[in-house]
Amino acid sequence: MAPFATYIAFIALADVLERVGAHANSLRWLYPVQVGLVLAMLLAWRQHFVELRTAPAARHVWLALAVGALVFVLWLLLDLEWMQLGTPRAFVPAGADGRIDWPLVALRAAGATLVVPLMEELFWRSFLLRWLVQRDFLSLRPARAGLGAITITILLFGSEHKLWLAGMVAGLAYTLLYMRSETLWTPILGHAVTNGLLAVWVVATGSWIYW
Repeated sequence: MAPFATYIAFIALADVLERVGAHANSLRWLYPVQVGLVLAMLLAWRQHFVELRTAPAARHVWLALAVGALVFVLWLLLDLEWMQLGTPRAFVPAGADGRIDWPLVALRAAGATLVVPLMEELFWRSFLLRWLVQRDFLSLRPARAGLGAITITILLFGSEHKLWLAGMVAGLAYTLLYMRSETLWTPILGHAVTNGLLAVWVVATGSWIYW
């Protein structure tokens, strides 16, 4: 829970700082610190993530790649005003002179593609989905997660994102990948593909609003 809680705490911190008048340019470097701390936690506690020791079958890898790409397409389509929570706030990696800070772009893309999927899938799928069914969650097969736990985690996962409906669709897709393969690497891979393709799209089109 700690890596996920740390990630969310930085989002809240950025919101508070912005409300008290901090300029967006001064807040953009919070993200590298945020992702760096989360990555440090994941590395420090890697021996406890026992599910990561099981590799997915080849057919599940291909399925994860396809599902991740499909979720990316749906993410771009499900962006109507009523599908958004609050006022969208773009992450624009530009300095006061308007020039794009490419090292910051690279850090943002790497964090979104490599760190966030691992951190979120450990929390949402590996932990919460099964913990809602039984407290000894590691002993519960993913395929045995109940409808109630699935619904709760999908709704919460959606509420974590500005595009809440796209988030719910993504949460459902990653949950089904997890339950079908019963290996955590499958939803991690699908999630990474979605975020990776989105990062490419954001940089190529300048659509910073998706970040």
